[in-house]
Amino acid sequence: MSAIIGEKAPNFGVSEWVQGAPTNFDQEKDHIVLVEVFQVNCPGCFMHAIPEAINIYNKYKDEGVRVLGIATAFEDFDKNTLENLKMLVETGEVVGETKEALSMYGQLKDGKLPFKIPFPLGMDNLTKTSGEISQEKILQFIYPQIPEFDSQPEEYKKQIIERVKSYMKSKEYSAETFEKFALQGTPSTILVDRKGILRDVSFGQAGHVEALIQKLLKED
Repeated sequence: MSAIIGEKAPNFGVSEWVQGAPTNFDQEKDHIVLVEVFQVNCPGCFMHAIPEAINIYNKYKDEGVRVLGIATAFEDFDKNTLENLKMLVETGEVVGETKEALSMYGQLKDGKLPFKIPFPLGMDNLTKTSGEISQEKILQFIYPQIPEFDSQPEEYKKQIIERVKSYMKSKEYSAETFEKFALQGTPSTILVDRKGILRDVSFGQAGHVEALIQKLLKED
């Protein structure tokens, strides 16, 4: 089931909670729920989105707002792992591009995050994509993007097919929450109101989230 704004939010997928008690939208009755979706290997997530989510958590936690973090993976599957999420929670250590960027901007203390994430954190439910990548699967992916594909020169068609094939191979896993809410990347936010209705899904610098939460708090 895919998520539709204005309708009841389907539950997100979590393979394991690494911090806080397990929960989901259907267990958060009467709460406004903000889910911060990030990747461990995502500098922007740690420089902007997570500090913003912590700020919202601290400001509104006593007003019936729940903040949850879900680490997902749609790339760099070797870095965006459950192990690295656990390491982050236990020691504050970050990896890969996150580590490089935060070091460069002087935002690490002894190589670790100077802050602790205070809200529950879970790992998105990742499923290994299996099976052979058939020609049919490749063409199903190509046609919506290049409708006149069949009339293209042979050489061009070959190149595109190869490119799509290697993209599909690189996508080793499908991530349940990421795909269910049709997220475009990380950081992303998912906002659900007190009645469990999906109100907003945003990608990138979500500076408008706090204003939306204030608006939802005024609703009956």
